Amino acid sequence: MHSKSKNKQESIEKKSDFINKNIIRDALKDSIKKLRFKTQLKNPVMFIVYIGSIITSVITLLSFLNFTNDDPIFTLMITVFLWFTVLFANFAEAIAEGRGKAQANSLRAAKKDVMAKRLNSPDKYAEFEMVASNNLKKGDIVLVVAEEQIPGDGDVIDGVASVDESAITGESAPVIRESGGDRCAVTGGTTVVSDYLIVKITAEAGESFLDKMIAMVEGSQRKKTPNEIALQTLLIALTSIFLVVTVTIYPYSLFAVNYNGIGTIVSVTSLIALLVCLAPTTIGALLSSIGIAGMSRLNVSNVLATSGRAIEAAGDVDVLLLDKTGTITFGNRQASEFIPLQGVDNEELADSAQLSSLADETPEGRSIVILAKKLYAIRGRYLGPLEAEFVPFSAKTRMSGVNTSKNEIRKGAASAIKEFVESKNGIYPKECDDIVSSISRQGGTPLVVCKDNRVLGVIHLKDILKSGVKEKFNDLRKMGIKTIMITGDNPLTAAAIAAEAGVDDFLAEATPEGKLELINEYQRKGHLVAMTGDGSNDAPALAQADVAVAMNTGTQAAKEAGNMVDLDSSPTKLIEIVKIGKQLLMTRGALTTFSIANDVAKYFAIIPPLFLGVYPQLNKLNIMNLSSPESAIMSAVIYNALIIIALIPLALKGVKYEELPASKLLKRNILIYGAGGLIAPFIAIKVIDILISFIM
Repeated sequence: MHSKSKNKQESIEKKSDFINKNIIRDALKDSIKKLRFKTQLKNPVMFIVYIGSIITSVITLLSFLNFTNDDPIFTLMITVFLWFTVLFANFAEAIAEGRGKAQANSLRAAKKDVMAKRLNSPDKYAEFEMVASNNLKKGDIVLVVAEEQIPGDGDVIDGVASVDESAITGESAPVIRESGGDRCAVTGGTTVVSDYLIVKITAEAGESFLDKMIAMVEGSQRKKTPNEIALQTLLIALTSIFLVVTVTIYPYSLFAVNYNGIGTIVSVTSLIALLVCLAPTTIGALLSSIGIAGMSRLNVSNVLATSGRAIEAAGDVDVLLLDKTGTITFGNRQASEFIPLQGVDNEELADSAQLSSLADETPEGRSIVILAKKLYAIRGRYLGPLEAEFVPFSAKTRMSGVNTSKNEIRKGAASAIKEFVESKNGIYPKECDDIVSSISRQGGTPLVVCKDNRVLGVIHLKDILKSGVKEKFNDLRKMGIKTIMITGDNPLTAAAIAAEAGVDDFLAEATPEGKLELINEYQRKGHLVAMTGDGSNDAPALAQADVAVAMNTGTQAAKEAGNMVDLDSSPTKLIEIVKIGKQLLMTRGALTTFSIANDVAKYFAIIPPLFLGVYPQLNKLNIMNLSSPESAIMSAVIYNALIIIALIPLALKGVKYEELPASKLLKRNILIYGAGGLIAPFIAIKVIDILISFIM
């Protein structure tokens, strides 16, 4: 209990450690390094600012040397803040990358070369040779004993052991890994705590899960997503339009001054400042950092995304396939009541049920013992005088129980108990069938109890819903997301649980083929589908789903088929992933809206003062009443640089997310970021203009 609370506290501290001094220091260095020509070329919008900064730097130098008629102080101020604009954009990207690098460094600390025992055959006592972990190849078989680190990713082919995966997941409690089933996958860098494992290596050196995770969180393998590329294309188009407009202003200015005989020709420095202010530089500067920050938020939630496309798809998902067990219910059925047949005493049924379950170590068996104790104060007893011999459950008999010196007590499936009772010349009453049917209709599991050839009654085992799931599904419904419960239960039981949980639909008696067909059906209708899975039988459906979250405890096939891996192996994480995806899209949309709205305000700040000398009538458009053309241009450029820094926290943390329909979210964001983007520049530019007038 103590370790869990401690781990939770560490997780909270990790999330609250938004930006530390080391990240800022490294980001400042990287923002200088990113001034390289090739690096700037990757962001076309900011590349225009970069080229403009170089041109104004040359003009500033020439003006100080009296080679031009430009005002040296004015050109110097414009040049300085143009370079700040470029540096601030670099800083935004570098600080987002810095958070990823900090996470990668903690992962890299877990990844170290160790000596491994490579076996000649898959036998614990076979001969072995010591080999460095980085020299292991796919298909090699290694022996790992207690207190040794697992040298590479692989599947357990023999043994059962507790494994400490805290280096990867942050969870201090060890997990069980064993051969066969869905708990056979192990990750290099984790440590065997007890017993031993024989592991078949499934990844070459440098291609392990940890290597991929480090590369992803560092951003070295990050590729632009389709939405990001589309938005960048739009920004380039807008910038190109403004570039053409700005270029044509110079000859027009020359013509207007010569024709009217008054005013001054617009300088190249002023035109570059105009272009930078009108171009969507705010979102252009923050676009990359928004994507990196989205990936980082997933990593903080212990989810590794193999592509940015998966995160965006999570934001657009409108159908969720959720496993009943572990996601909607706790996965362990609990005894909720004892239902005796007519003429049978409640306490007799409870006593027999408890006695048959004393050796039953399953969660269901333990819950029967606890319920009998809770309802009738029937406690554990000394079994010596009873000469008790416990009968374990088997798939063949479908029942368990106890033989005493006096009686044979059994509990199990209705059909199995019926067969048992009739084999002892007893009568299986119709009343029992009615109770069994009633429990099944309610979504429960009936266990019939008998003593010798007499049926005593039925135990009602119930799937316990996780607290708050119904509210979560209501929130998802408000967002326009359809929830579908996947279960192996029969349709009657599935329908009852689905109604209680509040999901929109369910798939009963689910098979791998059934899941795949369901995903295909929704995708054919134009929906984006998300699902979770952990077994090899889930791999086809995971490969088909738009957002496929594989559990870290699952098989290698499942992890390779998915486009995300949940290190905590929590099926409910899918809901959180969808929220992070939607928050990413909302943040990008909100800052794009703010950036374009900004341009309108900056237009009124710069255009009127530029031509005021030639066309005095334009003074009517100088609604901010700025003190001079030079001050107006300078104020707009300074604001353009400072707003990037001001918005970095929002780009990294994301816009506040609420479970609302898309139409309401759109209206709210247009009101906040559209109206805010219009109003903020008017106020800020006017304040900067007053300060400049006061100083100069």
